[in-house]
Amino acid sequence: MNFTAEQIAGILEGEIVGDSTIEVSRLSKIEEGAAGALTFLSNPKYTPYIYTTKASITIVNKSFIPEKDIHTTLIKVDDAYKAFSKLLEYYNQVKLNKSGIEQPTFISDSAKLGENIYIGAFSYIGNNVEIGNHVKIFPNSYIGDNVVIKDYTIVFAGVKIYSDCLVGSHCVLNSGAIIGADGFGFTPNEKGEYHKVPQIGNVILEDFVDVGAATTIDRATLGSTIIRKGVKLDNQIQIAHNVEIGKNTVIAAQTGIAGSTKIGENCQIGGQVGISGHLTIGNNVKIQAQSGIGKNIKDNEVLQGSPSFNYSDWNKSYVHFKNLPKLFKSVNEIEKKLDGNN
Repeated sequence: MNFTAEQIAGILEGEIVGDSTIEVSRLSKIEEGAAGALTFLSNPKYTPYIYTTKASITIVNKSFIPEKDIHTTLIKVDDAYKAFSKLLEYYNQVKLNKSGIEQPTFISDSAKLGENIYIGAFSYIGNNVEIGNHVKIFPNSYIGDNVVIKDYTIVFAGVKIYSDCLVGSHCVLNSGAIIGADGFGFTPNEKGEYHKVPQIGNVILEDFVDVGAATTIDRATLGSTIIRKGVKLDNQIQIAHNVEIGKNTVIAAQTGIAGSTKIGENCQIGGQVGISGHLTIGNNVKIQAQSGIGKNIKDNEVLQGSPSFNYSDWNKSYVHFKNLPKLFKSVNEIEKKLDGNN
């Protein structure tokens, strides 16, 4: 889809310097700009590129004054970075503006479908499913029996939502996410053989939850695994049965959270963190990447290490960790001198 400089300036309430009729059809970095591309300049260190970029249109701050000739049409705005972000959002909305039901699909006769929805080809919609207004379900998705998906949620290709789960409004489930698979529940007998414990709960995603690609959220044994409003989950995260994650918490990729752990609000958890089961993590906790959590954590803690401990103490200790070979050598030399004096 093509946009003219005049159309873009209208969206951004910007001022055009150059050709108002020039068209663009794609976005690019300023250093990689080519004809037909739209880019932006906000970081001063990239200023030299504005004189060499081949991008057709460049968004700049109103304060920008060229020091030599440029060959790109400028759109001047109050904040180039925010304006470009707004344009990215608009572009994404246009790109995802699909509607209707493609074929082949299977939709149960008992399913309830909202207005202006999109269901991509080869998707399966089970019995008693409720899909809200403006929901988009991309191809090859599976929506199990009794699932509820509320308004404006996007389910990307290949997502699997098992039976009885609830997905709130304005959620985004990226490709390969699995919501509601059985929790890891087994019990051994006297022979050491493991028997499966039925997992009959569900998963609840509240509003404005983002779930990354290939992230898995297990259903509860009883009750619900709950992801509260505004939680953002990166790719390839494992969340076990009966976990609860408080609102506006963000978790980076490859983190694993064991069963029945409760995580508070506004936490920040780095990549490859491991959190044991049946723990309580307080509010506003920050956990650095590759940390291991094996005990309850109070509010406002900042942690690092495996097993983790206070982040400030960890940094101080690391200085000594690095110097251990030197310390060991010094101790040996002192011991030799003492032995020689005896």
